[in-house]
Amino acid sequence: MKKMLIVLSVSIALFFTACTQETQNKLGRTIQNWTGTDGVLDIYMGEKLVKRFIKIDKLSTAEATQGTSPRTYRYGYGYLDKNFNFKVDSGERKVYFEISDYATPYIFYDNSGAN
Repeated sequence: MKKMLIVLSVSIALFFTACTQETQNKLGRTIQNWTGTDGVLDIYMGEKLVKRFIKIDKLSTAEATQGTSPRTYRYGYGYLDKNFNFKVDSGERKVYFEISDYATPYIFYDNSGAN
């Protein structure tokens, strides 16, 4: 079961990196609307979960300061869940983060029904 989840996670991450920027933006807005204000961002390195941010209200696509083209990263604010327990524990603070659209295997999902 765990391997299936990992394969699914990596597949989803590869799907998002293969999409055009405009498609990613449209999908990102749809996901943000679906997740509400309790989104979770899991970042993987290979098959291992290496970072988790919780209580994210949205991921945003960075815009160029000059011109209209978007940049190749997404950003947001969330709590760094150091022990992966989906709770804000003592010492876990809200932080700003950036993730690459092309090089970061990640999954963004809703956690509001899990608590």
